[in-house]
Amino acid sequence: MKALVTGATGFVGGNVIRALVAEGIPVRALVRETNNTGTLQGLPIEQAQGDLEDLESLKSALQGCTVLFHIAALNTFWSSNPTQFYRVNVEGTRNILAAAEAAGVERVVYTSTWAIVGRPPEGGLATEGTPPTAEDLKGHYRQTKYLAEQEVDATVARGQDVVVVSPTVPVGPWDVKPTPTGHIVLDFLQGRMPAYIEAHLNLIDVADVAQGHIGAWKHGRAGERYILGNQNMTLLQVLDELEKITGKKRPRIKVPVGVALAAARLDNFLEGTLLKREPRIPLEGVLHAKHRRTVDCSKAITELGLPQSSVPEALRTSVAWFQEHGYV
Repeated sequence: MKALVTGATGFVGGNVIRALVAEGIPVRALVRETNNTGTLQGLPIEQAQGDLEDLESLKSALQGCTVLFHIAALNTFWSSNPTQFYRVNVEGTRNILAAAEAAGVERVVYTSTWAIVGRPPEGGLATEGTPPTAEDLKGHYRQTKYLAEQEVDATVARGQDVVVVSPTVPVGPWDVKPTPTGHIVLDFLQGRMPAYIEAHLNLIDVADVAQGHIGAWKHGRAGERYILGNQNMTLLQVLDELEKITGKKRPRIKVPVGVALAAARLDNFLEGTLLKREPRIPLEGVLHAKHRRTVDCSKAITELGLPQSSVPEALRTSVAWFQEHGYV
């Protein structure tokens, strides 16, 4: 058997590849011609050039593969060209599912996101079955990930074997870009976080996320969704942990969400619209943090054997990785 992994040079994809290699599973990584493959150097894997917008390249890359881990996505809160979100996250998912079906792939594990899980009832926890509202889906990233799940539902209805995993907020090594998750840690380390907002997160060790993907392949039920998460925390609790780990003082100023939203909208207009560069304050991130978001991860723990490693240790590993690789 052989596994094809898309998003191989990314944070989650790179960790999934390492977990598969550790299990002795032959891996083929899908990489674009423009990808920096430095994080894959030294790994005993194949590399296949391809692009989610090129159906024939996907069919070629999938030849001889038993399982597909479709992890690739435009995972950011901003792009100078918003149509990229739709081309990569929606059309790219449609293409890779069609290519997998044509190649006779037995199972697809599709990586979604907890960001499109609906808000929990007052005082409760959201589950895989909690539907999102229009308010929950504001922003190109969340809209396109939601539409991509509709593509998955359609192909499952036609008989394709696809399992959906929805990671929450992974932390750990190999966050090379970094992702929005990594920016929290990195901004703290660089002293670029003068204040904080009341936000709710669910953190998980990225190594556990990788094991959750493997569990979905081996034990998941076709057409089912599984939230890959661990510890519900406020942003303040995360910052307290980072203070303990690093000795650096966390920000003491709490900014009301309304003020943060106003600042984000202004920053997005000045930086994103006028100057065409990534805003410092991600509007979609603030919108996501506007409401309390806590989730129940028990389905993945019970059915997939999702590990629940120490979140503080995962934060410590993340800090060490950024420091060792020259980000600070």
